[in-house]
Amino acid sequence: MFAIQRAYRQGGLARSQWSNNIIAGLVVGVVALPLAMAFAIASGVTPQAGIYTAIIAGIFVSLFGGSQVQIAGPTGAFIVLLSSIVVNYGFEGLQIATMMAGIMLILMSTAKLGTVIRFIPTPVIMGFTAGIGVTIWVGQWPYFFGFPSLPYMEHFHEKLWLMIQSLPYLDIPTLCIALLSLVLLLILPKIPYINKIPAPIVAMIVATVIQSYYQFPTVKTIGSAFGGIPQGLPEFSIPNLSLDKIFSLIGPAFTIAMLGAIESLLSAVVADGMSGTKHESNTELFGQGVANIVAPLFGGIASTGAIARTATNIRQGGTSPIAGIVHAIVLVAILLFLAPYAVYIPLASMAAILFVVAYNMSDVPRFIKMIILAPQADRIILILTFFLTIFTDLVVAVNVGVILAVLQFMRKMVRTIDVHEMSCEELSAQVKHEVTIHPEIMVYTVEGPLFFGAISAFERALNSIHKDPKFLIIRFGQVPFVDLTGLRILRGIIEELQKRGIEVLLSDVNYDIRHEMYKSDFLTILGRHHMYRQFESALHKAEHDLAVKIS
Repeated sequence: MFAIQRAYRQGGLARSQWSNNIIAGLVVGVVALPLAMAFAIASGVTPQAGIYTAIIAGIFVSLFGGSQVQIAGPTGAFIVLLSSIVVNYGFEGLQIATMMAGIMLILMSTAKLGTVIRFIPTPVIMGFTAGIGVTIWVGQWPYFFGFPSLPYMEHFHEKLWLMIQSLPYLDIPTLCIALLSLVLLLILPKIPYINKIPAPIVAMIVATVIQSYYQFPTVKTIGSAFGGIPQGLPEFSIPNLSLDKIFSLIGPAFTIAMLGAIESLLSAVVADGMSGTKHESNTELFGQGVANIVAPLFGGIASTGAIARTATNIRQGGTSPIAGIVHAIVLVAILLFLAPYAVYIPLASMAAILFVVAYNMSDVPRFIKMIILAPQADRIILILTFFLTIFTDLVVAVNVGVILAVLQFMRKMVRTIDVHEMSCEELSAQVKHEVTIHPEIMVYTVEGPLFFGAISAFERALNSIHKDPKFLIIRFGQVPFVDLTGLRILRGIIEELQKRGIEVLLSDVNYDIRHEMYKSDFLTILGRHHMYRQFESALHKAEHDLAVKIS
């Protein structure tokens, strides 16, 4: 169910809800303006592309997303990825990749992958988010310090060394405006009453007034760098598509889709905790997909759920999609009436805003705390993902981090499996009556999942049987699932035991495992009358057949 539908059914669109949502939308629209422009500039595109994106995403995600309070638009997480795509494929390539990512997000929604993506391990998310924050911070040095034009450097260490070498050539007026903006961003939120006004908009206005008055020739502005912001709404245009472009952009598009899915669902989870609501993950992916298909058609770039703007929306009283739509309307009004004044906005003030965004993204206190307190495996995954994000790219970092996290999880799961012989006392305690086991009948219990990583423990336990009984009953009551590899190895173990003259019976097998056994040829080896739902039935079968053999 779409966010707008849920809001309507729950009374969120009632007239009594309009005032608080309109106020929240006004505030978020003001907050979104400098952020949208800053993210766009840092991504290597024009500032208006960020505003267009915030407008389109703000409307479509509010209508068709899975969270009633989500605010979408360009975010800092995309900066490194989008700037790389612009350098390698141009702005049109970025538009095509974004549209392809939108289609992928809709396919993820259709495949119900939303609930899976939400559970990417915390060390991986923290690692690549902190890595992106560091990359953004260093990437904004030219605007913050006012360096002269620098050549493009692909690798982080080359870029960092070039920045350090350029420090003697910094521009004093640019640095002063940047430092003043940074001080305002850090101080204003701590001053009572004044903290009600969004600090980024205050810092941008103050810097703009100073530059418009003094007209520093060395200070780069939106006017000098981009020719200003066009006054009016964006025009509809379709990028030139070709099979060659589509195939070459599959990798970047998939990265945009994955990062957008992670960021939007993470933002939705944060929103749930703040507002007491519950989002629909797959619907959220659908709304993000639609937004990313439509935004490039109007000159926009990739978008996702914005945690800071969503949190601002909730703090200001936003409870329904009305706030997200109003936020988009505010940005439209700014484009129509205030665009000519943007020519004096210094890029140094945008860089100061991104300095704060980068620090908040990195979440330095939590990062340090995890390094100190987290288990060793999580620390390794965190640090490795962090450095891979900085020195290679986001795709490699996330893939390696997730694979290591999965391997670590499998290692823990292997330790959970326990296979041991059951005594008469243990059996009696479990079945609630006294059980006597004939010496020619042996009972083993399996506790834990029999998947390909843990089956070796099961194999070792059964192969170490110290004597050959006539019957072996294996209890599966504590086995939640068995994968195909587990079934294959279990089949080989049973065949080996049968060659030794041991008849194997299975008991307490749950429905899912029985279903998998029926689908495979497992029962042709075990025998169809050798699997029971209850232990007592298997024991009765073994005792009966043993009596027949003895007689």
